[in-house]
Amino acid sequence: MGERETFDRIVASLQDAAMDDARWPAASALIDDALGVHGNCMALCDLHSGGDLLIHFLGFFFRGQRRHEFEREYHEVYYPLDERVPRAPQYPDGRLFHISELYTEEERKSSLVYNEFSPRMHARNSINIRLNGPGGSSIFWAINDPVGGDWSSARLDSLRRLLPHVRRYVSVRQALAGAGALGASLAELLEATGAGVIQLDRRGRILEANDRARGLLRAGDGLIDEGGFVFAGTPEDDLELQGLLARALPPYGTQGVGGTAMASRASDLPLVVHVHPVGRREADFHVWPVAALVLIVDPARGLRIDPAVAGSALGLTGMESRVAVLLAEGMSVGEVAEALGREESTIRSHVKGIFARHGLSRQAELVRLVLSLAGSPEPRD
Repeated sequence: MGERETFDRIVASLQDAAMDDARWPAASALIDDALGVHGNCMALCDLHSGGDLLIHFLGFFFRGQRRHEFEREYHEVYYPLDERVPRAPQYPDGRLFHISELYTEEERKSSLVYNEFSPRMHARNSINIRLNGPGGSSIFWAINDPVGGDWSSARLDSLRRLLPHVRRYVSVRQALAGAGALGASLAELLEATGAGVIQLDRRGRILEANDRARGLLRAGDGLIDEGGFVFAGTPEDDLELQGLLARALPPYGTQGVGGTAMASRASDLPLVVHVHPVGRREADFHVWPVAALVLIVDPARGLRIDPAVAGSALGLTGMESRVAVLLAEGMSVGEVAEALGREESTIRSHVKGIFARHGLSRQAELVRLVLSLAGSPEPRD
């Protein structure tokens, strides 16, 4: 099998795993085989304002086999001793670190995790990555030692190509979990209440939608139904959305790829829109000729972004992060100034500082960047 075919199989497997947790081991095994490594470890964590990490998920996988005994041992014995943990939230998004880079010279001599646990896990030569996840969370992914070799540039390039798909896998999985629909069949998804769900056929035509999605489409604020197809409300947003739909619904025989976009609204915060290809799952295919799902997350419904999380993820000062979060929650500059007891000129100065740091030019771009922490794996701007 060629490199392109292998990569497409992994992408398809990750998309299946987003719909059903039981399919992650198979996707993990394909990744191990393609990279030629012993296994991988994935964790999804939240950073509390006190600086502590809350682990929502931790999984050690070796060629598709989950090793619960290693998970328990790490969590109970080694996690409190792991010198990486307090520094982990500060790792830049998407950068590949060799494990040796994450310990000081002295720690490489004395650390029990580095010297005792990692060799047993075939992870003394591992690559570690932190990715910005949904809702201000962080995805930590460690790729274990290569089998019979070292980290060649080709291996590292292949790993980098997988990162957006791994990030999307976690984001779609979390969107479904938030909707109470993780692991649901295509028919059961239509009963979800925590997110809008639209089912599309291979041409992109709407087949079915749940009540939440229908309400959003009827309102026509952000997304609209025009002739049985989904469009975004502004030309800029729609150009991005139609591009995502085209990639998710390519010509027959080509692997579709998911993606995420924002849909601006006049009445509220932008909607987060996940477009997700659907494989031909036997249990559903005969009933629903569904080729893709559109999952709509409304950040305005219970949006809570911890300023400490935003500050850590975006490299902001304490005051900058508070300003950015309040703007993202819909406040004007004047309202932010009043809420924080500052002059408007001071708030505008903080905004300009954030603009300069992230190469932004408009307040809407800043809002989109902060909202990406609430549901989108990849900031639009």
